[in-house]
Amino acid sequence: MTTLESIDFKSLIAKETNGRMRVRLMALSHIKDGANNTQAARNLHISRRIVNDWVKKFYAQGLDGLKEKPRSGRPCGLDQQQLTQLSEYIRKNSIKESGGRLKAQTLVTYIAQEFTIEYTIFNVYRLLHQLGFSWITSRSRHPKQSIKIQEDFKKIRNGNDPDDPVECKA
Repeated sequence: MTTLESIDFKSLIAKETNGRMRVRLMALSHIKDGANNTQAARNLHISRRIVNDWVKKFYAQGLDGLKEKPRSGRPCGLDQQQLTQLSEYIRKNSIKESGGRLKAQTLVTYIAQEFTIEYTIFNVYRLLHQLGFSWITSRSRHPKQSIKIQEDFKKIRNGNDPDDPVECKA
């Protein structure tokens, strides 16, 4: 049987990356420091019943009892092959030499046309996160941009350069 005194909760909290698990550990840390379940719940702005459940699970199963169990939920509308096809489409179309960006609405339309499944923009963002994509994009390049002109522009002195001689007026 695991006891509260045998665990260093402060180091576990510092190492924990899951926010929900961190709150559970903080509740147990408060209790270890002498707070009762009600005080721990009040300090963390959660219900006392939840803290009671966590304490019971901790005493019954140790730290493993505090871990989240798999949740059921609505399954993804796309199968693995469709997710792979969507990932390839995103990789091919996210960076275009002609400029422009891939928009979430474009992905909504693509999914509807290719797979006949309706997704909202919100769920497309969630799907992108699940596939490991970030919606942070770089600025697209204009098709007529010239690297030479940009480099020449950088060489123009504007008076703010550290290499420019400073005029002193006395």
